[in-house]
Amino acid sequence: MRIAALQMAMSPDVAANIATAERLVRAAARDGANVILIPELFEGHYFCKDQHADELQRARPIDGHPTVTQFAQIARELNVVLPLSIFERANNAYFNTVVIVDADGATLGLYRKSHIPDGPGYSEKFYFSPGDTGFRVWPTRFGVVGVGICWDQWFPESARSMALLGADVILYPSAIGSEPQNPSWDSSGHWQRVMQGHAAANIVPVAAANRTGREVGRPTEVTFYGSSFITDATGAIVAEAGRDDERVLIADIDVEANRAMRAAWGLFRDRRPELYGAITSLDGNTNR
Repeated sequence: MRIAALQMAMSPDVAANIATAERLVRAAARDGANVILIPELFEGHYFCKDQHADELQRARPIDGHPTVTQFAQIARELNVVLPLSIFERANNAYFNTVVIVDADGATLGLYRKSHIPDGPGYSEKFYFSPGDTGFRVWPTRFGVVGVGICWDQWFPESARSMALLGADVILYPSAIGSEPQNPSWDSSGHWQRVMQGHAAANIVPVAAANRTGREVGRPTEVTFYGSSFITDATGAIVAEAGRDDERVLIADIDVEANRAMRAAWGLFRDRRPELYGAITSLDGNTNR
């Protein structure tokens, strides 16, 4: 498996963002990538900076979704796997969703974001219901792919669940940057390290694709800090972008070697699920 993580800035122009993403996907494919990750909600500006009901009009059903249709054709043409981050409308429900397109252009399924943040500049609970799919993985042409979406990346339970389901790589499309309530707070290092820990604890490579650029909302603004990266199965960063550059990151994954290493380390053999009841409650109390 050769994976790519794309880093790009988004404008308010959907057609321009789609064109940029397609250009970078094609560049990654020319470099031999066969699993290519585009950032979260790449069709436009990150609209969740503020709460405005008119932004709900951005959502589209999966069936006939123009971006999914276009990139499914590209996936088939280039023989690549594309997880596509979109704003999904399902009847009266709205989800932050990734659609998994295999290398033949077929849709394998979808994942709806489980953990929904709510804070200054990241008011996602106004727009999205909590995902109802559970954590999932997909056996693609090039290996088993697991996907979480942005805030999911902070939760070790997400990564562990995907690893237990057999993920060969865990992908995180992201949209994260400055904190409007405290502009001096830079979480980029913390953001990377938490995912490096997921990789190391599960012996599964991780890739995160983030956006860049200053985006001004109504009225909140966020400067997205890029810093997209790919790790190896021990959590070491093997490819990394800067804070504001457009980049195509590439890394090779030896799927069989990593599977052998997971088996040899015994991390999954020595798990004690019967002792982990505390994490199934909000307060750690297992005595009720």
